[in-house]
Amino acid sequence: MTLRTPRAAAFAAFLGLVQRDVRVLTREPFTFLLRTLSQPLLLVFVFTYVFPTIGQGLSNPDGGSFTDILVPGVLAITVLIKGIQSVALPLVQEFGYTREIEDRVMAPLPMWAVGVEKIVVGAAQGFVAALIVAPIAAVIPAQTVDLNVNWFALAGVMILAPLAASALGLVLGTAVDPNQVPLMFSIVILPVTFLGATYYPWAALDPIPWLQIATLANPLVYMAEGFRLALTPQFDTMPPLAVFGALVVITTVLGWLAVKGFERRVLT
Repeated sequence: MTLRTPRAAAFAAFLGLVQRDVRVLTREPFTFLLRTLSQPLLLVFVFTYVFPTIGQGLSNPDGGSFTDILVPGVLAITVLIKGIQSVALPLVQEFGYTREIEDRVMAPLPMWAVGVEKIVVGAAQGFVAALIVAPIAAVIPAQTVDLNVNWFALAGVMILAPLAASALGLVLGTAVDPNQVPLMFSIVILPVTFLGATYYPWAALDPIPWLQIATLANPLVYMAEGFRLALTPQFDTMPPLAVFGALVVITTVLGWLAVKGFERRVLT
C-alpha cells in the first residue's frame, strides 16, 4: 500500500469537491434549466420573434438584422448570469445558517484552492449554459441568423468568459454579507447587462464618447464583443487583441480578488 503525497492528496480533495458540486447540480436538472433559459429565452423570443412578426423589428445601423447583433449578446448575458448565480448565491447558505463552508475548508488542500474550485465549477456551469442557449437563440428568431463562426475565437471566449463570470460571482459573494447577496445580485445585473454592449455593438456608442469609455470597465462588454467576433465577425467589433487581452486581464484580476476575498471571509 502506497501513501499519497501531499500534492496528490490535495488534488484528490479538489476533485472530490468538484464531484460533490456536480452531483448536487445533477440532482436538480430542471432548476438548472429554468435558471439558465428564463431570461435569454424571453429576450430572444420578444426581440427576435415577436417584434419582427408584428412589424416592430429593430434596425441595425451597420446593416444586417438586429437578431445578428442580439444573439451573441444573449450568449454573453447567459454566461455572466449563470457564472454569478452558480457561485455567489450558494455562498448565502454556505456562509449563512448551514455553515457548510466550514466542512469545505477542512479538506486537505489550501484554502485558496477551495476558492479556485468554486470558480472552476461556476465556469463549467456557464460553459454548459452557453451550449444550451446557443441552438435555441439560433432557431427561435423569425429572421435567419447570419452566423459566420470563427472557431478559434469561439473557443477562446467560451473558456475566458465563463471563468471571468464565475470569478466575478465569487468576488461579489464574498464582498457583502450573505443575506445581502440576492439584493446585490439584482442591483449589479441590471446596469451591467443594459450597458454591456449586448443589445448593440460597443462601436455603436461612438456618438456618446463618455459612455463608450465608461463601459470599458464592464466585463460584459468584452464577453459580448468576444461572442460577436466568434459568431458575427462581419460587424464592426473591438479588435481581437483588445477583446481577448482584456478578458485575460479581467479573469486574472478577478480571480486573484476572488480568492483573497474568499480567504478573508472564511477567516472572519
